[in-house]
Amino acid sequence: MFRRLALTCAALLSVVSGQLTITSPGANDWWVASSVNTLAWSCTTSPYLNFTILLANSNLSVLPAPLAIIAVQQNFDCSESITQQQSAQPAGSGYIIQFASTLNETDIYAQSQPFEIKALGSSYPTTTSSAGSTSTGSASAGAAQATKTGGALAEYVPVGMSMVAALALGLVVA
Repeated sequence: MFRRLALTCAALLSVVSGQLTITSPGANDWWVASSVNTLAWSCTTSPYLNFTILLANSNLSVLPAPLAIIAVQQNFDCSESITQQQSAQPAGSGYIIQFASTLNETDIYAQSQPFEIKALGSSYPTTTSSAGSTSTGSASAGAAQATKTGGALAEYVPVGMSMVAALALGLVVA
C-alpha cells in the first residue's frame, strides 16, 4: 500500500513539473503570409491535454487582440499545419503564438518567441537536421502525422494526471 501511495505522489509531482514549450515558429523560424505554415510544440512534456491556439502581435495596430486560430487543439498531435486562412495576417514582425486554456484565453500555458510573418512568395527558413542535411520549407502533412504518438491512450487519462499516476491508480494498464 505504501509503495502505491509513493508512486502516486511521485506521479502527481511529475504533473506539476511538466512543461509546454512552443518550438516553432520562433526568432529564426518565420512564417510566410497566406501560406501553409508549421506550428510545433513539446507535446511529451506537457501537462495539458488540449489548448486554444492564439496568434498575437506586440503592435496593437496590427492585431488589437489575440486571434484564436484553433479553438481546441489536442496536445498529442505535437505539430499542426496552419492553413492559409488561419495565418491570413499582414507581413510584419512582433507576432507570437500563445497556447491558452480552452475555457479562459487569458490563462496562457505557453508563448512562442516573437517571430516574423514574411510576404507571400518569400522562402521558408532553412532547417538543419541532426544528420547535417539542410532543407527549406514547411513540414509536410505526412511529417506532421508521423509525430503523433500515444493519442488514443492519453484521451482516457483524467485531466491533470500523468500516465504514471494513471498506471499507479490502475486507470490504465501497461
